[in-house]
Amino acid sequence: MQKLSVDRLQPGIYISLASLGWMRHPFLLNEFRISSAKQIQTLRELGLGTIDWDPARSSVQPLPEQAAEPPVPGSDDFAAAALAGMLDEKRARLEAVRERRENLARRERQFEQATIAAGDILKGFPARATEAHAGSKALVGRIVDGLIGAESMVIHLVNQKAREAGMASHALNVMVLSLLLGRAARLPAEDLRLLGVGGLLHDLGKMEIPPRILRTANRTPPEEAFYRAHIGYGIKALAAVRDIAVPVRNILACHHECWDGSGFPNALTGEKIPRLARIVAIANRYDNLCNPFDLHGAKTPAEALRQMFGTDSRLFDPALLQLFVKTLGVYPPGTFVRLSNAAVGLVVETHPDDLLRPLVMLHDPDIPRGEAMLLDLKEVELKVEGALSPAKLPMEVVEYLAPRGRLDYYVEGAG
Repeated sequence: MQKLSVDRLQPGIYISLASLGWMRHPFLLNEFRISSAKQIQTLRELGLGTIDWDPARSSVQPLPEQAAEPPVPGSDDFAAAALAGMLDEKRARLEAVRERRENLARRERQFEQATIAAGDILKGFPARATEAHAGSKALVGRIVDGLIGAESMVIHLVNQKAREAGMASHALNVMVLSLLLGRAARLPAEDLRLLGVGGLLHDLGKMEIPPRILRTANRTPPEEAFYRAHIGYGIKALAAVRDIAVPVRNILACHHECWDGSGFPNALTGEKIPRLARIVAIANRYDNLCNPFDLHGAKTPAEALRQMFGTDSRLFDPALLQLFVKTLGVYPPGTFVRLSNAAVGLVVETHPDDLLRPLVMLHDPDIPRGEAMLLDLKEVELKVEGALSPAKLPMEVVEYLAPRGRLDYYVEGAG
C-alpha cells in the first residue's frame, strides 16, 4: 500500500481504511475499489488528508496534484451529521447481517441433524426396512413441507461438514437437489414426496459394494460389473417394504439410465426413462462432480454445471437440465466470485428472481470468519465481475471462505 492525497482520488482507485478501524467509517468493507464521486466526498468528510491505496489493484491512476480550494466563508458544515447518519445506517445493516448469519447457522444445525437422520435410515436396510422406509418418508415430508408455498427457493451452501461424511451426505444432497428441481418443474406435492424418498434411497445398494470399488476411478470389467450390481442390491433391500411406491423403485432402478441410451442397467432412451429418475440422475451427477470421493478432483459448482451442459448434455433430459441450471443460478452456491469493487467472495445463496445478484460472503482478513460480512448484491451498487477458480486464489482466502472444502445444499424445512 502507498499513501495518496484524498484530493487525487477518482473512481477506480483501490483503497484501504484498515488503519482507521472498521467501525469508524461508514463503508461496509475496509478495502474496496472506489466506484463513485459520492464515496470520495464521504472520505473527505471523514477528515482524511491521505489514504492508503494499492496501485496493483487499481484500474486507473490518481488525478494529478492540484492546489487545494479554500473553504467558502460562512458556509454551513453538515458533514458531521451526514456521517453520523451513514454510520447509523451501517449499524442497522450490520444488525440485519447478524440476523441473517444466525439463520444460516440454524440451517447448518438442521443439516447436521438431517444428515444423522439420513445415516440412520440407510443403516436400517434391509433388517428394519419397513421402519427405515417410514423414517425416509417422514424426513422427506418435513423438507417438502418447507418447499411448498415458499415465495423463493433458497439454496444454502454449508461449509461445516467433515471431508469424510460418507453416503448419508451424498444421499441427502441428491434428495434436496432433486426436490429443488422437482419443485421448479412444478411437480405436485405427492410426486415431490416420492421423488424425495427415491433421491434419498437411490444409492441404497452401494451398502453392499466394497468401498475400494466405489472409490476406484478406473474399474476393471469385473469391478464395473460389481459396481453396477448396486442397483439390484438396492431394489432387493426394499423387497420387504410392502407399501413401497413403484416410482420410488423406478428411481433406484433407472437413475443411471442416460437420455442417449448409454446408461445401465437397461440402456433406456429418452422419455422411456421415468421422469423422476431423470431428475435424480441430474442431481446425482452434479453432486458427484462437486463432491467426489477424491476431493482433489472436485469441481466448483459453476464448473460442474458447464460440464453437464456441455460434454455431458447428451446424458440428460435437455429440458430438465436447462431448468436445473436456471434453478441453481448463473453463479451457483459455492462459486468464488470477484465483485466490481475488487472484493473476493463466495456465493452463499441465489435469488430466483435475480440470478446475477446473489448473496455473497466476503473475504476480509480484518474480520473474523465467524463474523464475515454477508452482502446481498440486490441491496448494494455492486455486481459480480466473474467467477474465480479457487486454485488461483491464495490459500488463506479459500480457507476463510470454504474451510472444509465440501459443498452441501440445504433448504428450509428439515429441522
